[in-house]
Amino acid sequence: MARIILTGDRPTGRLHLGHYVGSLRRRVELQNQGGFDKIFIMIADAQALTDNADNPEKVRQNIIQVALDYLSAGLDPSKVNIFIQSMVPQLTELTFYYMNLVTVQRLQRNPTVKQEIKLRGFSETDDGSDNKAGTPVGFFCYPISQAADITAFKATTVPVGEDQEPMLEQCREIVRKFNSVYGETLVEPEILLPDNAACMRLPGTDGKAKMSKSLGNCIYLSDSAEEVAAKVRGMFTDPGHLQVSDPGKVEGNAVFTYLDAFCLPEHFERFSSCFVGKKSSFEFHTLDEVKAQYRAGGLGDVMLKNFLTAILNELLEPMRQRRAELEKDLPAVWEILRKGTEAAYAEAQSTLDDVRRAMRIDYFNDSTLIGK
Repeated sequence: MARIILTGDRPTGRLHLGHYVGSLRRRVELQNQGGFDKIFIMIADAQALTDNADNPEKVRQNIIQVALDYLSAGLDPSKVNIFIQSMVPQLTELTFYYMNLVTVQRLQRNPTVKQEIKLRGFSETDDGSDNKAGTPVGFFCYPISQAADITAFKATTVPVGEDQEPMLEQCREIVRKFNSVYGETLVEPEILLPDNAACMRLPGTDGKAKMSKSLGNCIYLSDSAEEVAAKVRGMFTDPGHLQVSDPGKVEGNAVFTYLDAFCLPEHFERFSSCFVGKKSSFEFHTLDEVKAQYRAGGLGDVMLKNFLTAILNELLEPMRQRRAELEKDLPAVWEILRKGTEAAYAEAQSTLDDVRRAMRIDYFNDSTLIGK
C-alpha cells in the first residue's frame, strides 16, 4: 500500500508557532525524509467558512498568507501538493455521503467539536435573532468533512496536534462503517503526533491552554524580530515570582513550555550573553540547569525571556527572508497552488469513483443496470 500524507490548516489568519510545532515542522521533516509516496497539504478554506460565512473576504485573503507561511517554513512544491479545499468539489460530495454514516449524537460527543463550539461562543439554543446564537450545521459536521478530506486521498498518515486526535478517531469510525456496509474501499488513517510533549499543544503567550488567533495570544511565523521580542516580554510566567530572589514555578510557566519546545543544546553557547547581568550572571549548559536555578530563586524572568527571544528569532529569521522573496512574485505562488490543486482534484476524483461504485450509484457506468 502506498504511504500517503494528508494534513492542512484553515486560512483564518497567518500561521503561528502553535501550527509550526503542532504539525508544520513535522511536515517539512517528512517531505525531506522521502519515506512517503505522496504528500497533500490542504488550505481548508471551505471549513474556514463554516464559522466565517459572513466574512468570506477574510478567508479569501488569508489563502495566500497561509501559502506564504507554508513555503517560507520549508514546504517544497516539488515534493508536496499544496491545494485549495473548495477547488476540489469531490470532497463536498464525499462529505454528503458520509453524513449518512454518523449520528447527531456521535457528533455531539466529539470532544474537539464541543471544545471548539465553546471557544467560538456558540450557544446550545438559537432564537433566530442572531445567526451566531446557535452552531452552524457546517461547523457541527466538521469531523465528517475532515474524514472526506483524509479518505479522498487514501491518506495513511495524518500529522496533527493532540487536539485533533478525536477527529481522527471519528474518521476511522467512518471508514470502518463505510467498508462494512459497502465493501473494502476506504483506507483507515493513522495519526502522527509531535514527538516532543511540549509541542502537543503550545499555550498562548498569555498562558491559556491554546494559542489561538481569536484570543490574540499568538506569535506568528511572519512576525518581525521586534514583534517577537515585544510578545515574549509580555508572556505569562509565574505570578508568584515577584522578586528575582523568589523561588519560581516551572510548571504552567509559558516561557518554560516554549523553551521545552524550541531550546536546543547549542543555544546555551550561542546565547550565553542572555544570562549575564549587572547584578548576577549564570553559565548554563542544559535546560534542566536553568529550571533548577529558577526553582531555587535568583534567576529573573527578564533573562529567561531574552534567551527565548533569541531562540525564536533565530528560528524565524530564515522564514522571514524566504517570505520576503516569495512576496515579490505572488503570481508564482498562485501557480504553485493551481498545480497542487489539479493533482488533488485528480486523486479525489479517483476515490470518488471508487466510492460511487461501492455504493452502486455509478448508474451510467453500470452496464448490467443499463442493459448493454
